[in-house]
Amino acid sequence: MAKVVRYLFYCWVIVSVVPATAQDRYPKIQTFGDLISYLDAHTTSRFSYADALTGVKITVDDGVDLTDRQVLTKILHAAGIEVVVKGALLVFRKINHAGRTLTGYVRDAESGESLIGAYVVDPATGTGVTTNTFGFFSLTTGSDSVVVSFIGYGNQKLSISGFRGELQIAMQRKESQLSEVVISGSNAFDLPEMSNIRLSPERIKSLPVLMGETDILKTLQLLPGVQSGMEGSAGFHVRGGGPDQNLVLLDGVPVYNTSHLFGFFSVFNADAINTVDLIKGGFPARYGGRLSSIVDIQMKEGNLNKVEGEGAVGLVASKFTVSGPISKGKTSFMLSGRRTYLDLLTVPIAKAAGSNQIIGGNFWDLNAKINHIISPKDRIYLSFYSGRDNLYDRYTLEEESDLTGKETTDIRWGNLTSAFRWNHKYNDRLFGNLTALYSRYQFDLATTVHYQNSGNQVIPDINRHNEYYSNIRDLGFKADFDYSFNNDHQVKFGANFVSHTLTPGMSRFQSHITRDTTFGSPEIKLHELYGYAEDEISITRSTSANLGIHYSMAFADTKTYTSLQPRVILSQKIGPQFSVKGSYARMAQYIHLLVNSGIGLPTDLWVPSTDRVKPQLSDQVAFGIATTRKGIELSVEGYYKWMKNLIEYKDGVGFLDIDSRWENKIESGRGKSYGAEVFIEKKMGRSTGWISYTWSKSTRTFANLNFGNTFPYRYDRRHTIALVYAIAVNERVDFSAVWVYNTGNAITLPTSTYPKAS
Repeated sequence: MAKVVRYLFYCWVIVSVVPATAQDRYPKIQTFGDLISYLDAHTTSRFSYADALTGVKITVDDGVDLTDRQVLTKILHAAGIEVVVKGALLVFRKINHAGRTLTGYVRDAESGESLIGAYVVDPATGTGVTTNTFGFFSLTTGSDSVVVSFIGYGNQKLSISGFRGELQIAMQRKESQLSEVVISGSNAFDLPEMSNIRLSPERIKSLPVLMGETDILKTLQLLPGVQSGMEGSAGFHVRGGGPDQNLVLLDGVPVYNTSHLFGFFSVFNADAINTVDLIKGGFPARYGGRLSSIVDIQMKEGNLNKVEGEGAVGLVASKFTVSGPISKGKTSFMLSGRRTYLDLLTVPIAKAAGSNQIIGGNFWDLNAKINHIISPKDRIYLSFYSGRDNLYDRYTLEEESDLTGKETTDIRWGNLTSAFRWNHKYNDRLFGNLTALYSRYQFDLATTVHYQNSGNQVIPDINRHNEYYSNIRDLGFKADFDYSFNNDHQVKFGANFVSHTLTPGMSRFQSHITRDTTFGSPEIKLHELYGYAEDEISITRSTSANLGIHYSMAFADTKTYTSLQPRVILSQKIGPQFSVKGSYARMAQYIHLLVNSGIGLPTDLWVPSTDRVKPQLSDQVAFGIATTRKGIELSVEGYYKWMKNLIEYKDGVGFLDIDSRWENKIESGRGKSYGAEVFIEKKMGRSTGWISYTWSKSTRTFANLNFGNTFPYRYDRRHTIALVYAIAVNERVDFSAVWVYNTGNAITLPTSTYPKAS
């Protein structure tokens, strides 16, 4: 009997005490809000969720361990809630909740300028999108708020509960943090991008520069994988490629010569620039036509709210920039100009010294832009750039000779670009941009001699004019579209047609003896067409990719060239602050640059692919790792690139050689480049800067050059190191320093000489 009583007592304890223990352990957990309160008290995790979830009913079984994420996931799944783990952050969201599509623009609050690459996040899910070239975004969200962030601006959390229409987000320039919101994925290393660096004008202007002239291209030379052509010059080479293999775009229009004044300055006035993007590898499918790099430069749009201006007087040049509203909040303009005055200083000095020879030079450039908001769905832009260099030598012969007169030599070159762009939002998911563009680069070398007989001897007058010129002109149309399936699929597609008109080199002679004589390579037409599609996709919460295809065609003489170019970029996150990336890209280039081996003058000739000259092709693979810790970003990349159908002048041949066919002056060959790059950057705080290191090797092989043996490329440099440091003393005063080390260029010195015969 005693055993039976004892057994019944134990059963009562099990039935009554255990439920009480479970109830004490999980007191009043009946809703999702109760669960969050419990987890907040018993775990170190951080949480992100929509307020609408707090009232969702949940059921917690007796004796379960809520700190076990598998158990937690099972409980919430039954209530229609899923758990997304982002490092120490737990994101809770409704399962299969499509939400709504929110669209809008992100702009600077003071000027109305578009902020390119701003991050717009749904705090309930932790997913987000970036703004495109025009500040536009399309985000699918089920939350009642969004968070917007951009480097150099304060983060903003905006309520969108009940909001309908186009969201206009104005960002303030200040540093602030939102302690209640954790944004995951806002760092560059989370995105499916590789070998991509963005520079702002403020970042460029903070660096010390040659003779006080801020220079975009010299700043790019401080980045890993980018090397200068010559000391002090603005030309650049990327990952072993030639200068023609860099596609430099100004508001979407190609710029064919990027240098002013012997290459010491670039043609880009930093005061007129909004953003600069450099892509060295992992090329998205929307870009094409070059092998080595893309430099995508966007001009400022102009202040929509007030008139503002700035100017500077430097050692060699002065400049001004003014912008403001034509119609406040609707139409704005931007005008920026620059001119050197070296000739204004040197010419008077030469004249005062009584010299018969005066050597001078100058350059100028002008940027202009108008943007007009037609409606919430339509916006148009008109961009213009023109720049010109002029170097001259004036020699005057007077009195002491039987001949009097003068001889002048002028070297002139310059670019002109213009673009008309129309943005249209077709619906909440589809955004389009149509562009009509024109670009021209022209080089001219002219010598004029005019002498008259002033003595007693019978000497005829001399009148002679010699001229050499080349140019390239582009007329094109582009259509680019952004389509947002959802936050995990951001699709871009479009097409481009451009007609190239090239004059590789023409010579013209006039004199008192011979009539006008013109000969050289005739004008050549090349038509280029391409289409592309790319998808920026989140495969899993830690794996993302940019998958694309680029197909191009070129119609050259009687030959039609085609190229299918796959593009792949993969990014795998490992933990909250570490990622591994890889990429592959095939590129084709249908125009070439015949590079003169001399220095200083822009005598390089643009020539097209023809029946005899094939398009340049390249394949590049790259692999890298990236991490961010305590505001310091670190990336390490390695790459390998194969190139073929490269061209060079034959031995002993130059651009002035008299030959009506430029194809007769060249050799065709192949190239190879590989290397490793390290980039450490600090962006936040009073002191900022970076360290970049590049180890690289680049070679060329031509059947009829160097006896067919492989030789180092002209700008093959084994080591390049750059240190950049800046510190802000206060809002008005800052100091900066730059240190650069390069190993020398490859050179072959003579080992013997042949004495001149007596």
